Amino acid sequence: MAKAIRILGIDPGLRRTGWGVVDVEGTRLTYYASGIVTSDGNRPLAERLAALYDGIVAVIADHRPAEVAVEETFVNTNAAATLKLGQARGIALLAPARAGLVVAEYAPNQVKKAVVGAGHAGKDQIAMMVKVLLPKAAPQSADAADALALAICHAHHRGQSVDRLAKAAS
Repeated sequence: MAKAIRILGIDPGLRRTGWGVVDVEGTRLTYYASGIVTSDGNRPLAERLAALYDGIVAVIADHRPAEVAVEETFVNTNAAATLKLGQARGIALLAPARAGLVVAEYAPNQVKKAVVGAGHAGKDQIAMMVKVLLPKAAPQSADAADALALAICHAHHRGQSVDRLAKAAS
């Protein structure tokens, strides 16, 4: 019998970074944990990024994932917001990389397609399908549900992603 692989999904955000952990064994997914890491919007940017980093490091230490999936940044019309999201995403990539974990990245449409079956699904559809696929999940927020969706997407595509990342490293 194959050993379960623990996957951490991270939905980066400067105010709220969602995280979700699932165990995958073959095609079987099991909910493990989820939550959010927050930063104080009244603090300077550097302190907010440090809070996100510390929070993600704590999640990694508490739940010990083997692999991590992070959402790619989408570009919107507000350049300043996109830049800040990119900085939060950098923290979401840095923390697991510093822990020596495999980190895969997925576009929002790829995550939606893997979980809902349509690349343009809404947050309510994602949350509903996360509950269907992980019946014991009770994400506290849309950010945590999105992070669980990232973990589910990685579970479906992990063979391709891990192989691609291993080739890039060699």
